[in-house]
Amino acid sequence: YKIGGIGTVPVGRVETGIIKAGMVVNFAPANVTTEVKSVEMHHEQLEQGNPGDNVGFNVKNVSVKDIRRGNVASDSKNDPAKEAASFNAQVIVLNHPGQIGAGYAPVLDCHTAHIACKFSELVEKIDR
Repeated sequence: YKIGGIGTVPVGRVETGIIKAGMVVNFAPANVTTEVKSVEMHHEQLEQGNPGDNVGFNVKNVSVKDIRRGNVASDSKNDPAKEAASFNAQVIVLNHPGQIGAGYAPVLDCHTAHIACKFSELVEKIDR
């Protein structure tokens, strides 16, 4: 969000670790690095956000155009998250009428990201 008089305020859930003012975070895959100015939850300032908290955090010198829904913010000094060109996943498919195999191109929903992907290889079928 962009809040008048405050600036850019990304919002999201703390999955692991913490987030607090003074931390330097990196947004992936945007590759934007910035300092956290403040953290709040439900319009109340927090000393730190903990796993499971849905927080908003004010960042320095970042435009809302620089980051997007689905980006991951992580501690730039502690093995920050990076974009992956490919990954292995165990997928549960519900009520799909056709065959699924290499070349199948579903839309992947992960947290708030919504992105097209393509199966390059079906390694193993479990169940059926």
